[in-house]
Amino acid sequence: MSEVVQRRYEEGGPGLARSAGIIALGNVGSRTLGLVREMVIAHFFGAEGPVSAFRLASRIPTMTYDLLVGGMLSAALVPVFSEYLAKEKRDELWRAASVIFSLVAVVLGGIIVALEFTAPTIARLQGEGLGVDLLAVMTRLVRLVGPAILFFGLSGVTTGVLYSLRRFTLPAFATAAYNLGIVIAAPLLAGQLDIYSLGVGVILGAMLQLFIQLPALRGGALRFSLDFSHPALRQILRLYLPVALGVGISNIQMAIDGRLASHVGESVAAWMDYATRIYQFPHGLVAVAISLAALPSLARSSAVADEAGFRRTFGLGVRMVVALIVPAVVGLWVLAEPVIALVFQHGDFTATDTLWVSLALRGYLVGLIFAAVDWPLNYAFYARQDTWTPNVVGVISVGVYLAVALSWVGPLGMLGLVLADSAKHFSHMLVMLILTARRIGKLRGLGIGWTLLKAAVASTLMAFAVLAVAGWVEQSVTGGETMAWLALVGGGGGVGLIVYLVAGWALRMEELGRVFQMVRRRFSGRNS
Repeated sequence: MSEVVQRRYEEGGPGLARSAGIIALGNVGSRTLGLVREMVIAHFFGAEGPVSAFRLASRIPTMTYDLLVGGMLSAALVPVFSEYLAKEKRDELWRAASVIFSLVAVVLGGIIVALEFTAPTIARLQGEGLGVDLLAVMTRLVRLVGPAILFFGLSGVTTGVLYSLRRFTLPAFATAAYNLGIVIAAPLLAGQLDIYSLGVGVILGAMLQLFIQLPALRGGALRFSLDFSHPALRQILRLYLPVALGVGISNIQMAIDGRLASHVGESVAAWMDYATRIYQFPHGLVAVAISLAALPSLARSSAVADEAGFRRTFGLGVRMVVALIVPAVVGLWVLAEPVIALVFQHGDFTATDTLWVSLALRGYLVGLIFAAVDWPLNYAFYARQDTWTPNVVGVISVGVYLAVALSWVGPLGMLGLVLADSAKHFSHMLVMLILTARRIGKLRGLGIGWTLLKAAVASTLMAFAVLAVAGWVEQSVTGGETMAWLALVGGGGGVGLIVYLVAGWALRMEELGRVFQMVRRRFSGRNS
């Protein structure tokens, strides 16, 4: 490889911070619009049975996409496409991409047809406890949202190509475009279509998610091609098969989770889904953004056998995740009720719904740190084109989930299901941590433990500050519940953030400094 190309593919801390910053900015837009989407759903439909039917129905295209394309994205598409670029084979990249696009379109088209015929059976398997009327609603929703699978799939392949080309901007905002679908459709169509307006929103959003990325494919020579002999197809399928196993088992877990939730109560699936949306905000903003940004660099370091660069990028990625996710978990735990109330408690969403969603959120937060750290651990293996290890571990962790869920759902109800999810994340992270240390060497020299300790100390100080603000708000703020919620979330969150940053500076947390540098470059318009 030439010296110029070698420098191009070597990624240091600033490169990772810039890439993570772009993805994080897209995630901010996506998660913000996601919350707006959930606010719209809560306002028009609350958390009643039809919302649970929609939640369970909308899982079908998501689960299908995750199984056939989503898991392939990080585990196979980006590493394989990045390898072509590392070896200066850009034309071959586009030929490979054409084969994958064509195959995904044909396969997903067939699945959509099958889905339309099997919708009643799928509805019964997923939401049997909802009752006859709600099962009929769910069946119609499954048929309505089915075609979204095709747009999700083509969008996922597009994202894989663009990430390998290090064109992060439009893919970063693709999910935000998806969230616009329901934000647009529900207010316009709720009066005419009722809960089915949300299904229309899913289709619209899936189309927007694909179309917003297409301009970034400029310069590409894509064509329809079902060349089953192409070596990239065999390589991607080889990497994808273990992922399919892991995602398939995970989908079974999701189906069981939904089925159990439907038996606990008709609003439980809706409560858990609202809590998941809040939980996913910091998870996507921190863990997903940093891990996706690191993946191409890790893959290229692995391709050129740069072990020092691999360890450096991996260590920085984990430390950045820890430095940002710990305060997010602590802050959300302390402010769970006012956050839920401020975001959702309007229209048909009641104070009782707020209490149950807050309980679910705290249960999910138990596992958020584990889930966040798990992402860069998984991607370290994907970058080395080892997709078996993370997914075999995933099968084991789903076994942990099932054992805990089936044991606890009786005495604890919804909380048992939520805590089972946290147990799954803990078991997966623990095993992956051990295996990663064996694969890339001891983790002690990467500074991860020190960063965790510093983040814990700073977050503890932050929690006390937030609680102090909460006490002041209860005694001083007048003007109704909304004003109190706003003061708690805005004032408590703002003070907590300042305390964490000051404490982090005093503790010399290097990772926060890198985030500051990234933000400064982004707003000053500089690229390096």
